[in-house]
Order: sequence, then structure tokens, then C-alpha cells
Amino acid sequence: MELIGRFFNDPEASFFLFGARGTGKSTWLKMNFTHDILYVDLLNPENFRKYSAKPERLEELLAGNPDTQTVIVDEIQKVPELLDVVHHLIEENKNVRFILTGSSSRKLKRSGVDLLAGRAIHKTFHPFMGAELAENFDLAHALKYGLIPLIYRSKNPIETLHSYITLYINEEVKMEGLIRNVGGFNRFLETVSFSNGSVINISEIARDSQVGRKAVEGYISILEDLLLSIQIPVFTKRAKRLLIAHPKFYFFDTGVFRALRPTGPLDRPQEIDGLALETLTLQHLRAWNAYGGNGCKIYYWRTKAGLEVDFIVYGADHFYAIEVKNTATIRSNDLKGLKAFLSDYPEATGYLIYRGKEKVKIQNILCIPATVFYQNLMPGMPIE
Repeated sequence: MELIGRFFNDPEASFFLFGARGTGKSTWLKMNFTHDILYVDLLNPENFRKYSAKPERLEELLAGNPDTQTVIVDEIQKVPELLDVVHHLIEENKNVRFILTGSSSRKLKRSGVDLLAGRAIHKTFHPFMGAELAENFDLAHALKYGLIPLIYRSKNPIETLHSYITLYINEEVKMEGLIRNVGGFNRFLETVSFSNGSVINISEIARDSQVGRKAVEGYISILEDLLLSIQIPVFTKRAKRLLIAHPKFYFFDTGVFRALRPTGPLDRPQEIDGLALETLTLQHLRAWNAYGGNGCKIYYWRTKAGLEVDFIVYGADHFYAIEVKNTATIRSNDLKGLKAFLSDYPEATGYLIYRGKEKVKIQNILCIPATVFYQNLMPGMPIE
């Protein structure tokens, strides 16, 4: 299967490539860069020891391979001091491109290094899109296990998913010394999974996790820096109504959300499926935005009176209001929030993503089956 839209406009430019573990960064690089390259994998313990002891060894390596056109440093956050060397080499070697991948920006930020002062483009990788999988896309499978390539291709996705979360936490959180209270962090992960798709209540999460407010705020920041979660703000431009002020929280992949979210006899499967469908839509919108270079920002809209639209996509050339409903039939109440938003912002185009089988238009709102929406969302193309 082809990773559509995962390309960069300037083939000569150096770039950062950030993305959570398992999203296919290394695989994509090995498929697309095969000639005259130097590849430094910092997950390799020997390479980690060598370059953390003496970052200047990267300069020596390049000097010994004068025909090199591309230098790839995988998981650059493992040795952030290498960025100073890369910065110097970019200035000295105009014909050499550097590609730096990372699954975390936290250690880079904490080290105080600059991210090459604008000399490298920042790009992001995301889980699969439905359009990439084409006829292999399975909505039920995606809602249950997510679309991280490592897990989607697994013969035992639930086992791989749990291993992925455990290893990720061990490697990126515990081994980096980002937390002291491992038990508190694990309780937080379980508790915050109930806030997926909702406004986070810090005090409530702190109480249920049995940790302090400051710890919860720090844990949320860790998840975001490890690219495992995102918060989306309220759309307030030219607001005509009283709006709530706080952002909503989502995990970056619906499979990760489902694996962390414990279930019990009082849980309604339809409610959890609805949150998973919402998360799946957001991860598609983020990938569409990143790969297409649209420069859009993603918001949500909620008034203090309770009217809500799940996602507002806003940019120079795009303005969409998107509501997601885990239902096979459309009721008038399902369109209430969209109608209110579109009355305030007639410039926007409204969509309802639902679990039905037919594409229909109701009062200028296009209602699209979820599978059709995901499989036809193409980077570089408008939503339609």
C-alpha cells in the first residue's frame, strides 16, 4: 500500500520528521531514500553511546563519506546535542540534506537546543489514513484497534497494542526519567482516558489518580510532547454567542484510547464507539492537514447554551464545520449544532459524518458515511 500524500514540496530541503512510534517514519525513509545516504539510528545502543559521548563523530562520519547526499538521524531526541553539529554541517555543506526524525520533542525542549533556527522544515507523521488503505480499510477494525501501521498490520492487534503502550511508556517516559511516581502516572493514564473527547477537569483527574494538580498538568504535557495526545481549542473568531473557554483532549489514535480506557458493566458500547469515531475523524483531519500542507488549524465549537460542533477546520483556503455521530440514521437533533454554527458563519461548509450507508444533503449539510469520508479524504484536495 502506498503512503499517499507523505511527500515534501522541496526535495532538497532538510527537515524534521516527528511522529509517534510505529507510525512508519523509518519505513518511509528507507523506501524513499536509498542512494548516497548515511543512516544513524540512535535507538541502536552502540550508536547512542558513540554519539552521546562525542557528537562531533557525525562530522567525522560525513567527512569520510564525501559523496553523501542525505544524512538521516533517526530518533534525534536521544542525543539532542547532535543538533548543534547538524546546524554547523548545514551551514558548511550546502549540498547535503539532513533528515532528523523524532518521537518526542520534550527532551529537545528541556535541553534548551534550538530546532535549527528555521533551517529545517518541520513535518509530522500520523497513523494510516483510510485513503492509504483503500479497499483494505475496515472501519470496525479501525475503531477497535486504531490505525497505527505497526498495529494495523499485526496478526494479533490487541496484544501488539498493549505491548506498544507498555514499551512506549517504559522507553519514552520511565527510561528518560520524565516521571518519579510511576504508579501515579499509570493511574493518570487510565483516568485521563475517560476524558478523551471532553474538556479536561484537572481537579477531578488529580483526585481520581491520587496525585496533585501540578502532577496532572505535567503528565498531560508529557503526553503531548511524546505526540500521544492533543488538545484542540474553542473556535472563537468573530464569536456571536457566549462560548466555553477550555480545550478538549484527545489521544492521537483511537486504538490507544480504546486500549487505555477500562470498561465495565455500566459502560455503554455505543458511547465508547462514538468517542472512538470522533477520535478517528480527528486523526484523519490532522493527517490530511499535515500531508497536504494546508496550514489549517483544528478547533471545536461549543456555546454555554450547549450547542456544539465537534471539529472546525479553519485556514486560508478551507473553512469546514464537521459533526460526528455514531448513528446509522440521521435525526433533526443531530444537525442542531451545525445549523447554529452555519447561521453564525455562512462562509463555512457543513458536514455530518455518520455510520449510515448513503450520502445525503439536508439543508446544505452534506451527510457522509464514515467509511466513504475516510477513504476519500485526500491530502492536497479540499474536503468534499
